[in-house]
Amino acid sequence: MASQSGIVCSEELKTFFGSCRDGNIRMIKVSISDSTNPVLILDTHLEPVSSWEDDWDQMVPPQLDPDQPAFILYRLDEKDSSEGFLWILLSWSPDHAHTRQKMLYASTKATFKKEFGAGQIKDDYYFNLMEEITLAGYKRHLAVEAAPGPLSRQEEEMKEIKESESRVEISVDTKHNTLSALAFPFKSEALAAVSSYGAGVCDYVQLAIDTATEEVVLATSGACTTDQLAAQVPEESARYHLFRFKHTHQGDYKESDVFIYSMPGYSVPIKERMMYSSCRNAVVDVIEKTLNIPLEKKVEVDSGSELTEEYLQGELHPVISLNRPKFSKPPGPSRGNKRITKAPA
Repeated sequence: MASQSGIVCSEELKTFFGSCRDGNIRMIKVSISDSTNPVLILDTHLEPVSSWEDDWDQMVPPQLDPDQPAFILYRLDEKDSSEGFLWILLSWSPDHAHTRQKMLYASTKATFKKEFGAGQIKDDYYFNLMEEITLAGYKRHLAVEAAPGPLSRQEEEMKEIKESESRVEISVDTKHNTLSALAFPFKSEALAAVSSYGAGVCDYVQLAIDTATEEVVLATSGACTTDQLAAQVPEESARYHLFRFKHTHQGDYKESDVFIYSMPGYSVPIKERMMYSSCRNAVVDVIEKTLNIPLEKKVEVDSGSELTEEYLQGELHPVISLNRPKFSKPPGPSRGNKRITKAPA
């Protein structure tokens, strides 16, 4: 889910796009104007000199401002089935740029791609460091994209659980109690709050289990930012949380639906711990299958202090490392120092 800024291409830029498809242009730099009604404008364009690889380091790095985001369209020498040239969209978003500028470019990117023609863009490369601008940096990006993504510890555990457990059909009005899962019915207020969340009315919903009536009830709901999220997590009781995490990743503005299961630890009574742990999968099923809200990530935390911007970014977008450590053979056991024995006379 992504929100767009409403910024579109200027008429001059649209006209230029119509004349740069025949191979006479290698690179196009596009910026957002500083006017009252900002639009995407043509900043720079360069003609090809050699192959796309040879031209890259001569053209791309010198055109970028270290403190100002920009879009670069870079033409490859490769063509598609309709004999049109393919392009790479480079999204430059330096770390030192103003946050508002970075968000503005991120929320305009989808519109920019659509107006240029997304079918002609072969690859989309986001970078925010100078060393990533080079051709070598782009080829490292291609190698990372081709590598299989790793599973986090929690995803590994969830995979093992799903392979071993037997699941039952769950609805919002029925109660099941099996060896593998426990499901309590949702109160109408809880269902209404989650439905409102799905419609975009609110960004946060907290659900609790009424241990006396064995029902899932609404604890609170409303607006909530990432900075405010930690304060929402109770320190003395378990809870389920549904949070819309608004952030940018690789130059794109994203809104990710995250399910959070908070369990403070052994300060919570045993019965409550068992209920929340056993009912968690059923609550997720109601959210995803009954109310049709796809969850991009499910996490478990001990306290609200864990729920930082960095933590959520790491869970949603884990870093892929190509430098896997090689196995080194351990040294053999020591036999001690050699002893010299005196031969008998």
